[in-house]
Amino acid sequence: MRYYLTLLCALTLLVFSSCRKDFSAELSSGNLSFSKDTVYLDTVFTNIGSSTYNLKVYNKSNKNISIPSISLGKSESSFYRLNVDGIPGKIFENIEILAKDSLYIFIETTIDFSQVSNPIYTDSIIFDNGENLQDVKLVTLVKDAHFLFPSKNANGFIETISIGTTLDGEDLNVNGFYLDDNTSFTNEKPYVIYGYCAVPENKTLTIEAGAKIHFHANSGLIVSKNATLIIDGELNKEVFIEGDRLESQFSEISGQWGAIWLRAGSKNNSIKNTIIKNASAGIISDSIGNNDTPTLTIKNSQIYNSSNFGILGRETNIYGENLVINNSGQSSLACTVGGTYNFVHSTFANFWNNSFRQAPSVLINNFFTYNKNNTQVVEKRNLHAANFTNCIIDGNSTIELVIDNVEGTVFNYSFKNNLIRVKDFNDPIHYIDNIYNGNPNFKSPSANELIIGEKSEAIQKGSEEGQYLVPNDILGGIRTNPPDIGAYQHIIFN
Repeated sequence: MRYYLTLLCALTLLVFSSCRKDFSAELSSGNLSFSKDTVYLDTVFTNIGSSTYNLKVYNKSNKNISIPSISLGKSESSFYRLNVDGIPGKIFENIEILAKDSLYIFIETTIDFSQVSNPIYTDSIIFDNGENLQDVKLVTLVKDAHFLFPSKNANGFIETISIGTTLDGEDLNVNGFYLDDNTSFTNEKPYVIYGYCAVPENKTLTIEAGAKIHFHANSGLIVSKNATLIIDGELNKEVFIEGDRLESQFSEISGQWGAIWLRAGSKNNSIKNTIIKNASAGIISDSIGNNDTPTLTIKNSQIYNSSNFGILGRETNIYGENLVINNSGQSSLACTVGGTYNFVHSTFANFWNNSFRQAPSVLINNFFTYNKNNTQVVEKRNLHAANFTNCIIDGNSTIELVIDNVEGTVFNYSFKNNLIRVKDFNDPIHYIDNIYNGNPNFKSPSANELIIGEKSEAIQKGSEEGQYLVPNDILGGIRTNPPDIGAYQHIIFN
């Protein structure tokens, strides 16, 4: 009985205490403090929502205060949105802050480029009015763009394209659309692509120097059978291909979009002076069309931050020079299921640190496996060539080159005058004048700065053959004789 009486008294005290006001608030006198005087929201594309930013408002006085009003300067017509103390809106009244306390204001925006006269869009958060008025500026750069996306049919279903069939014969489809004809992407304004943009058979997509292509999540580019992709970047006028989140915190995040997929039978694909970032797989190239003619020729290009592969070749033909690939969740370069691969003066590195990585920087094999009737089946293909001359193969693992050969097919490969992080091979037929486990002296591999410095063991260790094939490095510098190994001639770091 005594226990229940004590409990009843405690509950009574709790009820009354919860109804009692612990403080009385005074009107704000214009002495608020802020975590910043201007909130810069990173660049956004027209009609694409921004990330959420925050502003902290401090009451540094010894008294509880009430702010009569908090509002956007452009009121309800503003393209900014606020959330004050957990309540969304654009105008707020009688917002209280305890003594020596603070509150958060969260800020977002979605801007229609056609409705603004200046691409630098501004507004303010206004606190109070009259002589007590205080404000914090809001600034955002908004970009216009070409937007490409799948259409919807009469039933409201999003347009899809076929990407093949499963082993059981079921159709595989992805949200996407086909370009109508031969198409050019210009550098007039960026392109933002939703879903997979496909180049139809017997057509060509040409991307001009200086163009910027941005893919939304689960989006990418597909080049169909007998179709062609030409990316025609120039030195100091590169083509940029990345995700559509322009905020600084997304600038180096992998896996933001899908891949550039050169499907079986695509032909004469050419990529020059291009930077590809933050994909799941930078480039996937499928099926060899001709042992003598590359399916893909890639020059003076860089691929970074791929959550799986930088380049994944599957029984294809690729020629590359002055190619740089780094930071891949699996391999930066995977030459798989046989094929023909020739690389000169390229840098294949992998300093991935976002998760545990088992695959090497460069993987070469001549097979693929699949399960059939609960049995693993190994399919073999010919490796006609895998030739690396004057290349760097490096990374943060002890072995960054793996060659996996299933016997019973042609298997031709050669490494000449490369710097390789791997065990020293006693094989004079396939390995000639290589440097094993040497120091490339990269400037900052974690930041994708793979130019080599004056302490590099790659300096003037390249074959003259490579110099004659590729007389200039990726930055346009003239190669020495003999040349430095890799895509870059060395510099002296500051």
